Amino acid sequence: MKAESNLKIGILAGEASGDRLAAGLMQAIKKKYPTAQFQGVGGSNMQSAGLVAIADYKHLSIMGFREPLMKLPQLYSLLRKLEAHYRQWQPDVFVGIDFNVFNFYLEKRLKRQSLKTVHYVSPSVYAWRRGRIKSIRQSVDRILTLYPFEPELYKAEGVDAVFVGHPMADEIIPDDGSGSATLSARQSLGLKTKDTVVALLPGSRSSELNLMATCFLGAAVRIDKFCKQTALLNKPVFVIPCPTQHLYEQMQTLVGNYQNLDIRLLLDHARTALAACDVALVKSGTSSLEAMMLGKPMVVSYKLGRLTYNVVKKLKYGDYVALPNILAGRLIVPELLQDDARPETLAAAIQRRLVALAQGAPEILAEKQEFMHMHASLRCNANDRAAQAILEIAGE
Repeated sequence: MKAESNLKIGILAGEASGDRLAAGLMQAIKKKYPTAQFQGVGGSNMQSAGLVAIADYKHLSIMGFREPLMKLPQLYSLLRKLEAHYRQWQPDVFVGIDFNVFNFYLEKRLKRQSLKTVHYVSPSVYAWRRGRIKSIRQSVDRILTLYPFEPELYKAEGVDAVFVGHPMADEIIPDDGSGSATLSARQSLGLKTKDTVVALLPGSRSSELNLMATCFLGAAVRIDKFCKQTALLNKPVFVIPCPTQHLYEQMQTLVGNYQNLDIRLLLDHARTALAACDVALVKSGTSSLEAMMLGKPMVVSYKLGRLTYNVVKKLKYGDYVALPNILAGRLIVPELLQDDARPETLAAAIQRRLVALAQGAPEILAEKQEFMHMHASLRCNANDRAAQAILEIAGE
């Protein structure tokens, strides 16, 4: 390894989740090398951790399929600018944080210049488009994975992959079974202890809300009616966290058509909403993992546009899409996808979960035990392990 004062790390995150992840990694590296230099692109968390920004983070704020195409000239210009900067600065290692397409392109170009490259957060090759591994091999010297089953997929293709654990698993304190975390979350949201609380998380993008929100709200209407007719359950309250102001306003417009429901819209606070709920109805993705770590029974759903779905299903691997089911290797939480994701089917699945929970059914207790086991398997001091794996490459 170089002398501490000379350690130089290039780093790039293109979205909010990557900005948080990178900041934790940078802090872990600084514990070992306090004067390490970081240059690249990132948001406020990375800049607070010591990033010297060499391009505007906002240039990478893109979503969907159309917007990247429209911004292709700007993105290519940024790619060239970053490549030229790192070729001159000569970092000991470049670390791409998620943001897969852009970072893999940049990493490939830097690797051709004999610079070391590490990619932090494997794309979902376990779920679809496994053929990407061949091109990933051309881009990185090492890839860091969040899940323990991922390195084996890369090993078969000769890619150096290291499981480091999931930072979220380190952040979330395992449920102690006392209910204190749920009570605290409810108090912070102004909810009553005896309310039947259902968290609805239809997505973190506008396009996802367009496809999922009305379906979730239609399910809420049926759940509300069911709870009022069932002696086991109290009056239901639906909490809906929205990650941005734009999505909050979009959701506010939609819920205006459901005045008879007790709906609490939240700006951000997804983890608090999940901690406060009895049962969650979540879009497939990280929210299902977060609900699992918080020990919450859930139903997982997802819809795509018809054309996109027909393409994706041909590229899909495995039997499951919900992360708890993928980690377990079997069906633990219900999955209702595409044509099966209808208000009546979603409501029926949530109602079964609520009744089983109210009755203390063995299946719910067994599910929570499995959730705790999977949580523990991902709780590995991810920031420190990722830092060590990166420093090894920087020192080669």
